[in-house]
Amino acid sequence: MEHATERQIDLFADTLPSLDELNELLHFVHSSEVNQLKFTEQFEENKARTSPEAKIAQGIGLYIMGRFEESAEKLQQSEDCKEKFLYLAFAFRRMHKFNEAIENLQKSLNCGADTLSITLEKAATYRHADDFDAAARELDSCANFKNVSAEYHYQLGRLKEAQGLYEEAMDNFKTSLELSPNHHRALFHLAYRCDLSGDEEAAIDYYRQCASTSPTYVSAMMNLAVLYEDTGQFDRAAQCVDKVLEFHPNHQRAILFRKDIDSSTTMYYDEETEKKKTRKNQILETPISDFELSVRSRNCLRKMNINTVGDLLNITEPELLSYKNFGETSLREIKSILEVKGLNLGMALEEKQFAHADTSSQQAGMDQGLLNKFVEELQLSVRARKCLQKLNIRSIGELTRTTEAELLGCKNFGVTSLNEIKKSLTDLGLSLRSLD
Repeated sequence: MEHATERQIDLFADTLPSLDELNELLHFVHSSEVNQLKFTEQFEENKARTSPEAKIAQGIGLYIMGRFEESAEKLQQSEDCKEKFLYLAFAFRRMHKFNEAIENLQKSLNCGADTLSITLEKAATYRHADDFDAAARELDSCANFKNVSAEYHYQLGRLKEAQGLYEEAMDNFKTSLELSPNHHRALFHLAYRCDLSGDEEAAIDYYRQCASTSPTYVSAMMNLAVLYEDTGQFDRAAQCVDKVLEFHPNHQRAILFRKDIDSSTTMYYDEETEKKKTRKNQILETPISDFELSVRSRNCLRKMNINTVGDLLNITEPELLSYKNFGETSLREIKSILEVKGLNLGMALEEKQFAHADTSSQQAGMDQGLLNKFVEELQLSVRARKCLQKLNIRSIGELTRTTEAELLGCKNFGVTSLNEIKKSLTDLGLSLRSLD
């Protein structure tokens, strides 16, 4: 793929670049901090121009630099054309003004923009607005491009992904890549879905393909680094992060991750602590059948689906006694078994109640709908998501009842991911549970 500089794409030339060239320019500018600085300088040199073409170029330039409100204001002052309305739509979409975005996409279509491209952008806009039915209708209107357009299958895959239909999403990403092997976004999202589903080998392969393209795909590089570190390939993980820092030396997540990788190679392993954890887990997983209990006690526990010592810690004395044919004699049998191991009935429930009480003041008056939301809505990195999955933490409320130590105790979970989670919670006015 030719670079924007090699093709000399000049946004501020007398003739506006094509839409494909503008898209290529956007990716090139964001491929490195040096390119961003050079483009900003070029913009400053041309911002005083007042011709109609210059105003459109300035509006697009502001969008490329991430100054979306200024971009919309400048574009609204320029003459009507498909480029004006398309980038107005993009700017409004980034500002979450979805109705305005749809209106401008339609205006772009009326000015001669490609029908399929605009229809797919409408579908993407509706998806960003969580209006999945409207997005589906837009995609249905161009279903004749099935097995023809890579972008159609990519957008259909993104919709299925947003709806939680992950298998269908992956099938569409694969179809997109069959039609266009270098479709970077389809590659990335296919890798990401493999990553979250635990297929690390496939995820690494797809991320590597994505990361090998030019310009550097930063998200793919960072996620690939996470997988390499997870599998103990610290040198490869470091190479990925160093590649990101080569082009983005001030990338904060990459800087922190590089420190995590260095720490992982020198981390002290407390063998005694790990042995204690293992022994505790072995005790909790001990089958009830290993103990000498009366036939009545065994039958009652089996019918109550209590199969391990750990199960007994999640049930109280009154609950056991309320079960038919379960009496004081059986209760004494079970309590004596637990006492020998320093445990007691309902212990796990008591710990959960303590944790809940510790955060009750934080959650008082809090919108319960927020606490019930899935942690996926926090937009966390792959590493952080995987940790929460391993800890069986599904909702934001469950996350607020977790301590820093519990998160850091998860394998390959470092300070970078911890800070990421803490910041996400802080933005919502929440925090992790404190033991102070």
